[in-house]
Amino acid sequence: MPPAFVHPTAVIDPGANVGDDARIWHFVHVSAGAHIGEGSSIGQGCYVGNVQIGARCKIQNNVSIYDGVHVADDVFLGPSCVFTNVQHPRAHVSRKDSYAKTVIARGASIGANATIVCGDRGITVGEFAFVGAGAVVTHDVAPHALVVGVPARQVGWVCACGERLAARAGGQSCHRCAASYEIVDDNLRVL
Repeated sequence: MPPAFVHPTAVIDPGANVGDDARIWHFVHVSAGAHIGEGSSIGQGCYVGNVQIGARCKIQNNVSIYDGVHVADDVFLGPSCVFTNVQHPRAHVSRKDSYAKTVIARGASIGANATIVCGDRGITVGEFAFVGAGAVVTHDVAPHALVVGVPARQVGWVCACGERLAARAGGQSCHRCAASYEIVDDNLRVL
């Protein structure tokens, strides 16, 4: 596997770990303690705090990933999406000991300009979930759920391949890859 590419304008602090075949583009800052998985791409103008980013992630331009956020493998973060890490921020009160945890699970996609608000106990966006552009997420998102709006609400389900699922008797099916799912206790299960 080829070594990572780091653009000359990027700043990688000592103690950061960038995996093989990763691409770090213009004006990115990767903080000490950060881990970027192999094959991931970090777009122009991003900030990566002391966080874990999985393998094969695509992080588009102008995304800041602050301490407390965990990004699993194969995640897509759209341009200018936002994460918070403190429930009650104040400039004059240090909250570094109380960062809330946000987990973006494997294969999830966060749309452009979406905001993930951390909440008191943290937030999890489930595997292969899809957060629509501009949505404001204030609670956990189920695996494969499609959420949109302010505040975000579920409006459907998405396949692991990313397509919106079409309803059928007894479950859901994907027109693109033909994967079949069923809904059990308000959760999607692969058949």
